[in-house]
Amino acid sequence: MPRFAANLAYLFTERPLLERFAAAAAAGFTAVELQAPYDHQAADIRREIERHSLTILGINTPPAPGAETGLAAVPEREQEFAALFGWALDYAVAIGGRTIHCMSGKVPADRTREAESVFVANLRRAADLAGEKGLGLLIEPLNHRDRPDYVLHLPEQAAAIIEQVGRANVRMQFDFYHVQIEAGDLFTRFARHLAVIGHVQVAAVPSRAEPDEGEVNYPAVFQMIDRSGYAGWVGCEYRPRGRTEDGLGWGRPHGLGGRG
Repeated sequence: MPRFAANLAYLFTERPLLERFAAAAAAGFTAVELQAPYDHQAADIRREIERHSLTILGINTPPAPGAETGLAAVPEREQEFAALFGWALDYAVAIGGRTIHCMSGKVPADRTREAESVFVANLRRAADLAGEKGLGLLIEPLNHRDRPDYVLHLPEQAAAIIEQVGRANVRMQFDFYHVQIEAGDLFTRFARHLAVIGHVQVAAVPSRAEPDEGEVNYPAVFQMIDRSGYAGWVGCEYRPRGRTEDGLGWGRPHGLGGRG
C-alpha cells in the first residue's frame, strides 16, 4: 500500500505552519514535506517534527527576487543559485530532511538548451555537496499551463538531465498532476522512468483538489504504484476544497482521516 505524506504548504493551511505538524499526525500522516519554510527557525520546525514522531522528507530551494520558481537552470545566475542551495542544504540538515527539490526556474523557450546545460552543471555541484551530508536532490517537471516557460516540463527531459548529471543522489519527482496535464499516458511514463523516480506527488486534474475527482483514476494509480515496487512516499500536494480533514475520505482505505 502506498505511504502518503502531507505537503504542509498545501494541507492544513487553516493553521499556522507550526501547528500543521500536529494536525497532520492527528489525521494519520506519518510523514510530511515542506516547500519554503525559511521564515521559521529550523529548530522550531525540527521540534514539531520530533514532537509528533513524523518523518520529514524534503524542502524546495528558496525563491529568489524575480525568480519565485527557482534558479537552478537560469543562465547568468549560477552564483545566486549556489548561495540559495547552500541555505537550503544547511536548513534541510538542521531539520533532518532527506531531499532538496532544486527548482529549475523559467527562461524563454529559445534559451531552453542553454538552460539545460546550466541545470546539469549546477546539479552536479549541488549533488556533490548534498551527498557529503547524506541528502538527495529531486527535480520535478512542472506543466506549462500552470508554469509557462518553466525549464523542466517533461519526464523524458528530466530523465535525460539526470543521466547527464551522473550522480546517484539526483532523482525525479513525478507529480501525476503535472505529468497528466503536460504529457498524459501516466502508467507508461511512470513505468518507463521508475528507475530514476525518487518521489511521487498527487492531486486531482484539472482542479488540483483532493485526488478523488477529475480525469485521473487515482484508485487505479495507487494500485499501479503498489504493484510497481516503488518504495518511496506519495506526497499529497493538493488544494483541499474546504477544511483539510473533511476532504480525507479518499484516504481512509490507506489509514488517513484519524481524529480530524
